[in-house]
Amino acid sequence: MLCRLVSSIAAISLAAPLSAMAQTADSPYIAPRNEWGQPDLRGVWNFSSNTPLERPAQYADQEFLNNDDVARIRAEALEDIAQSDGNSSQGGVGGYNQFWIEGLPLEDNRRTSLIIDPPNGRMPARVAGAPVAFGGLGPDIKGERPVRFAVGGIGKDGPEDRGLSERCLLGFNSVPPFMPSMYNNNVQLFQNGDHFVIFNEMIHEARIVPIDGRPHLPENVEQWTGDSRGYWDGDTLVVETRNFTDKTQSFRGTGISKNMQLTERFTRVTDDEVHYVFTVNDPQAFVAPVTVLVPMHKTEDELYEYACHEGNYGMVNILRGARVEEGTWVDSSGN
Repeated sequence: MLCRLVSSIAAISLAAPLSAMAQTADSPYIAPRNEWGQPDLRGVWNFSSNTPLERPAQYADQEFLNNDDVARIRAEALEDIAQSDGNSSQGGVGGYNQFWIEGLPLEDNRRTSLIIDPPNGRMPARVAGAPVAFGGLGPDIKGERPVRFAVGGIGKDGPEDRGLSERCLLGFNSVPPFMPSMYNNNVQLFQNGDHFVIFNEMIHEARIVPIDGRPHLPENVEQWTGDSRGYWDGDTLVVETRNFTDKTQSFRGTGISKNMQLTERFTRVTDDEVHYVFTVNDPQAFVAPVTVLVPMHKTEDELYEYACHEGNYGMVNILRGARVEEGTWVDSSGN
């Protein structure tokens, strides 16, 4: 979840129509068809959100924000902005300030949580013994390799001690299932008669999903983003993914296992909105499956190159700084 200030600033943006979750209740939407007769999901979609993954305790069984809630949140936003000095949302030097933060107005999604099952909007309990993987921008967290979390690390002896997104292996908001985060919340969807491509802006991750009925890869073939196969269920594209590696990062701070089963559903609900609904089922990580609904909004923006490895000066400087602290750094001239 983004910090309160980040959410609040986006929350007072210009008003937008209520989400299609409300709009389609009385008037079923029929998605346009492509040249293969399929519902057309092609385009660039933004999945930014100010809705927390888990429902805050204060809302109990309340599924949607009411007008009073929206007014209160906006008042708190104005107070936060008045007290803000415009610096990094993480504090100190080097973090991202509000210029970089993506978010949508409250009117785009009044849900109190992105989780829709369990019905209480909360994560199911973690299985005893499942790896805990909470990284961050603060001090390193002691642990062992492989490092499962995206940001931060367990040390600075080598790049293997750093999080997966710091190493440009997986994006912190693009590894399946992809989730709203601070920035780069764009995904481009491609399709033809027998394939579907999910192309995330972050780390330029592309999943090529056959939708021609071919079987999954053998169980012993493990991949960073799993092995995906798709099929149509009415107007919804269903993508089932398995064969993950146990090095894949965590979901909500819990390391998922290589046996995780991920089911994603893409449904176009208006000309400008797709509902991305996914279910994480990993009995080795959580005591029950969890289902999340993320509204995605059509954008005319293009996806630009995300040259992570090519411009990863941060990794070099993290390790170089550690060597300087140890007094063991030797530059190219031998000094």
